[in-house]
Amino acid sequence: MVVAFQAFDCLAYRDPQTMEIKPALATSWKQVDDTTIDFTLREGVTFQNGDPFTADDVVYTINTIIQDKRVAIPAYYTSFAGAEKIDDFHVRLKLTGLSPAVMEYLSMVTPIWPKAYREKIGADAYSKAPIGTGPYKITKVDGTTQIDMERYDGYYAGSPKGRPAIRYIKIHEVPDATTEMTELLGGRADWIWGYNADQFANISRVPNLEAVRFGTMRVHFMTIDAAGRTGADNPLTKLKVRQAVISAIDRATMAKQLIQGDSRVIDAPCFPSQFGCDVSAAVKYPYDPARAKQLLAEAGYPNGFDTELVTYAPAQLSAAIQNYLKAVGINMRIQQLQIGAAIQLAEAGKAPLYSGSWGSNSVNDASAFMPYWLGGGLDDYARDPDVHKLLNQAGASNDPEVRRKAFSEAIRLATERVNFIPLFSDVRYVAFSKQLNFQGFPDDIPRFYLSSWK
Repeated sequence: MVVAFQAFDCLAYRDPQTMEIKPALATSWKQVDDTTIDFTLREGVTFQNGDPFTADDVVYTINTIIQDKRVAIPAYYTSFAGAEKIDDFHVRLKLTGLSPAVMEYLSMVTPIWPKAYREKIGADAYSKAPIGTGPYKITKVDGTTQIDMERYDGYYAGSPKGRPAIRYIKIHEVPDATTEMTELLGGRADWIWGYNADQFANISRVPNLEAVRFGTMRVHFMTIDAAGRTGADNPLTKLKVRQAVISAIDRATMAKQLIQGDSRVIDAPCFPSQFGCDVSAAVKYPYDPARAKQLLAEAGYPNGFDTELVTYAPAQLSAAIQNYLKAVGINMRIQQLQIGAAIQLAEAGKAPLYSGSWGSNSVNDASAFMPYWLGGGLDDYARDPDVHKLLNQAGASNDPEVRRKAFSEAIRLATERVNFIPLFSDVRYVAFSKQLNFQGFPDDIPRFYLSSWK
């Protein structure tokens, strides 16, 4: 996604400061009926190989995405029924039903591909030599370790992204945090992100470096096997046990000491800025280990029980949770895995507890969070039909008040029943040369096209 924002454009663009949806490859759009949107496309735009951008590219992209089984998050495109060409610069998008947040998805996670070029070289070759209409052209893809980009001087005037000031960008992945820091301190890297919070103060003292941190939409969480997917006799299927688990974890201290910055406890299964994320509807569970022990005893586990956490989250977060649960009698084994392996195990229903983080792909609507974890899919460990019904209601209306009401009630039920355990928000740590102008945004997308050298 980081690379896609530099090298591709979507039909629309969401301003990272105002969250306003603005024209991009589409200059305007009209909701014809509940399941039809007509787009007028921008003329004079070219892909980075010089091919003109037309309706054919939009139709090809939409119709390919909804059939491609390799799409990373298919749930984001289930509202797309297909696209039709009206003429070279007008496209009709058909939806499978009401999709109130469709413009968020079209602005954030639907980059437009070049039909002629991609069909000519094939999808696999395209992944190694991609082109888009964005402000930067990808000039080199070296496996998963390096991507080189160069400013596309043919980028169209009038783009909400503007024309970039920096000509060349090299994105280089290194094997570990130590190497990353060595590259920065040695002047071989101008910008890094995602380093450990404990390094922030040290980097801040380096004269030629700038260290910044800012809160993001990403939420650290745990799923909890309320549905008994890992066994019908799983203690986590009991409400008082789930209440004990969340009451045993000092989320505020974890946020303050481990994430630091302006990380804050999250009480609802969504990020507060997202449309529909009614934090006031959430049932709150303050840190109360005595209450946790009492709840365990009432549930029939006065001596606690054994369970397991599957995770790809930083080890210090898992260790803290393990210690908090141990203090109330719950012995939690940790299965620390790479992200792909952890997701695979969780989706197979083999994780009594599962922790990670979710950034909603920066979509500022609760539909990018709640249905993913509580909507009945592979990652739903609650399988709560009442919550499913409410989330379906929220997705079946374009009326903001109807959606708000349904999301609010879903949040109330999901938190009352502890169907999901939100922990705290994440903070992005960035360090860069003082010769670079760089600004971070809460949606956690670095926009190098807005950066410049001093």
